[in-house]
This record gives sequence, structure tokens and C-alpha cells, in this order.
Amino acid sequence: MKKTYYIIVCSLFLLGSCTKSPEQKAKSILEKAIQAHGGQEAWDQLETLKFRKWTRLLLEDGSVESETDQLIELRMKPYLEGSISWVSDSIEHISSFNGSTMSYTMGGNSVKNQGFLQSKKKDFDAAYYVIAQPWKLLEDEGASLFYEGQKELASGQLAEIIRVNYGPENDVWWYYFDPVSYQMLGNEVQLKDHRSLVENDTMEQAGPFLLYGKRTSYRVNEQGEKLYVRAEYQYSDFEITLEK
Repeated sequence: MKKTYYIIVCSLFLLGSCTKSPEQKAKSILEKAIQAHGGQEAWDQLETLKFRKWTRLLLEDGSVESETDQLIELRMKPYLEGSISWVSDSIEHISSFNGSTMSYTMGGNSVKNQGFLQSKKKDFDAAYYVIAQPWKLLEDEGASLFYEGQKELASGQLAEIIRVNYGPENDVWWYYFDPVSYQMLGNEVQLKDHRSLVENDTMEQAGPFLLYGKRTSYRVNEQGEKLYVRAEYQYSDFEITLEK
């Protein structure tokens, strides 16, 4: 009887020790996703990442609000810096971050307004945040990760769900991963005034990395139901430099 009791207790202990918490499960999925997208070692060796990002914003009636074709260059070592450049109405815009200071020129003229420069720093940070997934989700110390199980997306595809919280008053993100290949299928974000869903329609092999190709952003309601297409994105012309 005593032997049976010890077997039961030990079995329960082993079962409990093998059960991952939502945080541990989320990190485990991210580690597999990082491997599926090129691996952590290759990402750690990344020196520069250059690519084009074409964006078309659409209004609810389907009409075009704006269209941009940007050249984005990120230099990862010895620290993050880079630039975003594009031409609008025949005027060249260059937004640059040197690791500590943001600068902006329009038609060769420097813009000094600090509020404007702060908004451009947010744009630069957002460009890096988007292209650096899924690696950045494990790099952000302020991010709280939770595994929310599986669900069927609007596309009909089954996905593993990871919720990412960045603290009170910040946006809440959900990232979707294929349960077999662990490739990132898209993400959803709840902002203060609306909710968006972005689907990764195609992916591009760029050196050792699997990065975005075509993406579509939808405005959705709180139930995740699509209301209309808000934006279309196309990533191309990747150039990558790794440490030798």
C-alpha cells in the first residue's frame, strides 16, 4: 500500500514538472519559430539588413488613401541604427537614426522640430519591430508572453497563439504560428481606438532568413471578424550582410 502511494505521488510530481506554464509554452513555440525563420545564431551574426517596403493604405470604401515605396536599411552592429528613405511628389525624404539621435531631411533641407523627429523615431522603431519578428519577441525584456492555445484563423488555417503584453496602457499583440512548421502566419493587435489583423500571404527566403513577402492588413472587430482591407504591404530586394 505504501509502495503504491509513493508511485502515485512520484507520478503526480513528474506530471507536474513536465507541464509547462503558459509563459514557458510561449517561449518554446518562439524558439521553434526562430529556428523555422533562420535560427538564432544567424540572427546574432546579422550586421546589415536592407530591403524595400511598398505600402498602400486603403479607406473603408476601398479607395486609395496613400502609397509609398520605401528603402529601409538597418545596421545591427555595434548597435542598432539605420535609415528610411522614399520619394513623395518628386521630393526625397530621408529619416535616419544614428544610435542616439534622429534626423530628417526633406528635399535636402533638415527638419529640426523635436515633436516631428520623435514621431519619426517611432516610425523607425516600428519598422525594426515588424521585420525583426519572431526574434525580437524573445529579446524584449518588457514583454510578457502567454500561450493561449490553438484556434482556426479566418483563412481556415489552424494556428498556435501567443499573446504579448507590454504593460498597462500599451497595445496588446497576438502572434499566430503554424503548429507544424512554426512559420509565422500573421499577427493581431488591439490599439486604443481599433483592432487590426495582418496576414502573411507570402514569405521570402533572404539568405538564411525567412522574411515577409506580401502582407495584408485588415481592420477587424473585437471578435476578430474582418471589416475591410486597411493596408497592403510588399517586401522585396533584400540585401543581407553577416559577420564573417
